[in-house]
Amino acid sequence: MTESDAAEAVERAYREEWTPLLATLAGQLGGDVGLAEEAVADAFAAAVAEWPGRGVPTRPGAWLTTVARRRAVDRLRREATRSAALERLEVLVRHDDEAEPEPLDRSGVDDDRLRLLFTCCHPALSLEARVALTLRVVGGLEVSEVARAFLTTESTMYQRLVRAKRKIKAAGIPYRVPAEDELPGRVHGVLHVLHLVYTEGHVASSGDDLVRVDLCQEAIRLSRLVAGLLPADSEALGLLAFLLLTDARRPARTDSHRRPVALEDQDRGRWDQGAIAEGAATLDRALGLGSPGQFQVQAAIAALHAEAPHWEATDWPQIAALYGELSRIAPSPVVTINRAAALAMADGPHVGLALLDGLDVDDRLERYQPFHATRAELLARAGDAAGAAVAYRRAIELTQNPAERQALEERSRQARRP
Repeated sequence: MTESDAAEAVERAYREEWTPLLATLAGQLGGDVGLAEEAVADAFAAAVAEWPGRGVPTRPGAWLTTVARRRAVDRLRREATRSAALERLEVLVRHDDEAEPEPLDRSGVDDDRLRLLFTCCHPALSLEARVALTLRVVGGLEVSEVARAFLTTESTMYQRLVRAKRKIKAAGIPYRVPAEDELPGRVHGVLHVLHLVYTEGHVASSGDDLVRVDLCQEAIRLSRLVAGLLPADSEALGLLAFLLLTDARRPARTDSHRRPVALEDQDRGRWDQGAIAEGAATLDRALGLGSPGQFQVQAAIAALHAEAPHWEATDWPQIAALYGELSRIAPSPVVTINRAAALAMADGPHVGLALLDGLDVDDRLERYQPFHATRAELLARAGDAAGAAVAYRRAIELTQNPAERQALEERSRQARRP
């Protein structure tokens, strides 16, 4: 076997086995997510070292499970920790030594993955810690990749993750799926984390590219996981539908030079029709459950965009109405800004500007780039070139992504032309 074959096998095993193995081991360790992560990482490091010379095991998942358990036992023994978890793991390791190792018990993996998700997204942790832990522990992203998403150094992110895992252990955050009466609020917290992951990928706050494809794909993968584990949760389905319908437009969002292309100028022939069909079908399933929520409304808006054959055929009155509904069930300045843009398309720029002017512009909104970018666009459409120039200038000042900044600068130049 060549080194490249072994490396490919490790990479495939990492994609397929990281989350279920970590989730199961954390359960066997009584919810010690930190120790489970270290042991699983050790197992994959062993695979990288041994598989090129010894060959890829017939059942890579079973091999990794055995090694991860042994590494966990070794760590607990070094810490002189006698616990029920250690005794249980020692029995499992002896069984592995005496017989051919068994693969993970897939019948229990789904429950373990749910427990892992809810643990990483527990409200006792800061929102930043929840997002970072979900990416690292559930998604299996390297610490360097998580650090890049948060615009920080690898060492800083490593320390943040360590602190978060220590808090889980010290605070006794339970490794369980919440009780039925807690579930609605806790599920929304998980979905909110996944939505934030996708948002960061959709318009990246760092790097030269507009889109972080890896984060978009990871958010969709994890959303599929949650929707599959909670098939009767309409909002889990709604989020998955929203992400699929939004991500379907990704191939056309940038040109050959990786510059942003506005929605009205996109080649809709490049949109992913398979993702649109799957997203629409997922939304239908969600709506059929009869429990509407904000992610289903957002998915419905994305569906109207995705299903319009061309820009002029977009149903702006319906989109504006849906944003009105979203304002009712999940009010926020961000929703109001999007509603203003839709109303401007449906009823004219002055209508949208009137809604924006009614916002209480506090310090946070003053620093919110989409507010100024939307206002600039509407002022330009209303014929106020001077006002648009001021708003564009502020939006450009607040834009961190080089590709997005370049697009705003071009729009600003166009607005100044007679």
